[in-house]
Amino acid sequence: MFNKILFATTASPACDYAAAVAFDLELKWDAQLMVFHVAGIPTRGFSQVMQDVRTGETETQDADYEEWVIEEMKNTYDKFLADSENSKLETAVGMPHREILRKARKEDADLIIMGAHTREEDVGATRHRAVAGSTMQKVAKAARCPVVIVSRPCTTCWKLFSNIVIGTDFSKASRSAFLFAYKLAKEVNAKLHIFHAIDIDLGNSVKVKAQAEIEQRVAEARKRIEREYISQMKDFDNYDIAIWEGIPYVEILKFARERSSDLIVMAHHTREIDPELALLGSTVEQVVLRAACPVASVNHPDKVADAV
Repeated sequence: MFNKILFATTASPACDYAAAVAFDLELKWDAQLMVFHVAGIPTRGFSQVMQDVRTGETETQDADYEEWVIEEMKNTYDKFLADSENSKLETAVGMPHREILRKARKEDADLIIMGAHTREEDVGATRHRAVAGSTMQKVAKAARCPVVIVSRPCTTCWKLFSNIVIGTDFSKASRSAFLFAYKLAKEVNAKLHIFHAIDIDLGNSVKVKAQAEIEQRVAEARKRIEREYISQMKDFDNYDIAIWEGIPYVEILKFARERSSDLIVMAHHTREIDPELALLGSTVEQVVLRAACPVASVNHPDKVADAV
């Protein structure tokens, strides 16, 4: 399922959890793993003078600096590289999200793996968190392949895979997310949990939704799941459907925890529908930062179109 995996890293301890998943996937799928670090941002235009994204210090981009960066990456991931069979360390200079997306397109990557943010103890953590956080958001929104974001230790991950949760708001992007989750569940023989959260967050409103209205929306959502998703899974019956009401990101986190989820799959944004109906686009980042398991963002059908 995965032939080429791009691990976009800050080459710091913040990405250790994501690194474990990336190197694990390389071995499981016998894939080519590209460990890719955007080391610095040019201070102006195509200048060779740049700002190191980790330390904030000004550096000169030349062969010696690139060699030093690669050596630092080797030191950072030495325990993973010892068992790796088909990985390559690479570095670049530029705006991180642009270089990651460019690399993924050039290599026709099947999957991008990233960490969510920088921990407090890292060098330059406060400044770098803004860079890493915005990079994750921009890559997840624009990537043509699924993006797996790892913010916490992954205990089972892809070795003992058994439960995949797909959160849907019925948008076009959510269909691509469903196709990825369905295809992966078939490949690894995992149970697929199809989940929809009915948003009853009142905000500043004092009007409380009647229970009859909520139950009607639950019934309508179940019919839609059966019509749009279940009808596509003619040879797959290892699934269940769950429809809860509440604040979407809270409910999907609770549901994933209850099901001991190994992976949550969502669409990162849903611009093509009414923002009032685009539940996941406004909550996926909350799920990424709070989930106890990796979260996959899928917005485009490019790498999942052959799932059905």
